[in-house]
Amino acid sequence: MTTPNKTPPGADPKQLERTGTVREIGSQAVWSLSSCKPGFGVDQLRDDNLETYWQSDGSQPHLVNIQFRRKTTVKTLCIYADYKSDESYTPSKISVRVGNNFHNLQEIRVFPLVLPRKTTTFCI
Repeated sequence: MTTPNKTPPGADPKQLERTGTVREIGSQAVWSLSSCKPGFGVDQLRDDNLETYWQSDGSQPHLVNIQFRRKTTVKTLCIYADYKSDESYTPSKISVRVGNNFHNLQEIRVFPLVLPRKTTTFCI
């Protein structure tokens, strides 16, 4: 998502999109995963259904790679994680890395997740 102003943490991304505060830009990117179980891939990760999800099927770290076709500024990242539902599968941290290709990524932010229970909004 992109946003012209600072988005408050914990804000509802769908409400922010309806009011024009943010714009969902994930559809402009190519998404890939480090691994996934059949039926638990990118489509489930992006379908806006809180009952479906991505489930990795490989060793850590588990990665979501989002590649835009042209240089794109991303200011806000929204992730839904619910420790009560996922328990040991819930990530403990989110690392945001940027670069021109997969081989020159540099970590710019790390966000710890402590027992998340809703959509978490990160200002990058």
